[in-house]
Amino acid sequence: MNNNILKKELGNYAFIIMGCIFLALGVVWFFVPNDLLTGGTAGLSLLLHYVSPFSIGTLMIAVNLPLLLIGYKYLGKMFAFRTIVTIVLISIFIDLFVEVLKLEAIIFDKALASIFGGAFIGLGLALVIKGNSSAGGSTIIARIVSSKSEIKPSTVILCIDSLIITSALFLFEDKTSVLWSIISIYVTTKVIDFILTGSLNKKVVHLVTNKVDLFTRLIKEELGPEGTVISGQGFSNNEEKKIILLVVEVTKLQSLRQMIIEHDKEAFMIISEANEMLGRGH
Repeated sequence: MNNNILKKELGNYAFIIMGCIFLALGVVWFFVPNDLLTGGTAGLSLLLHYVSPFSIGTLMIAVNLPLLLIGYKYLGKMFAFRTIVTIVLISIFIDLFVEVLKLEAIIFDKALASIFGGAFIGLGLALVIKGNSSAGGSTIIARIVSSKSEIKPSTVILCIDSLIITSALFLFEDKTSVLWSIISIYVTTKVIDFILTGSLNKKVVHLVTNKVDLFTRLIKEELGPEGTVISGQGFSNNEEKKIILLVVEVTKLQSLRQMIIEHDKEAFMIISEANEMLGRGH
């Protein structure tokens, strides 16, 4: 293993270890004391912990082990190994914090626990993903299903999380715990998106106009020099069309709208989210 690969792998494990610590703290400080659930196999392990005498760490290994064996060939050797390490570390940290260090809950309030616990879980999962690993469970199932069908991995994960939360409705008398668990899952996904894609304040704009030269000049003068002109054909009469593709800051969108109103009311503009940007300083 050369130095670059070793350095990259050490970086992966640094992210994984930090992520596992945040995941474990989210479970111990917020979720368990307030009878909340999260998604994936962590949520399933918590659910089983509430109805059985086994520790959360033990249940996480028990739930994930058969899934890892089934999904091994779909993950790749190194990814699978990092996933195993991640699952074991999460289990060890949870049991360490609960059984040895006896960490106490930070707050006994379901609303606050769902928000801050979801944030801790989201931060932990994001760090694990940045370490080119996964927390096992639903990720493994999603990869297997998506490789054998047209179903998206995110759809599989959502179905698994929904099944776990729905099951909790039949186990808990206090339905508010289940509802706050849904909030925690939402917070978790938002934190993951924020960490992995950043806080983008830009939009993708597709502008269809017959005055491409005019708008190219105006955009350069008022919005910035970056943009792309794409050639295409219309459906109806095979007429040649040109589309201007831009990434525009939200604060400058109104200037672009006003520009279109003033110079080409027949222009057609589509605005969409710039969920992730790579290159040119991003």
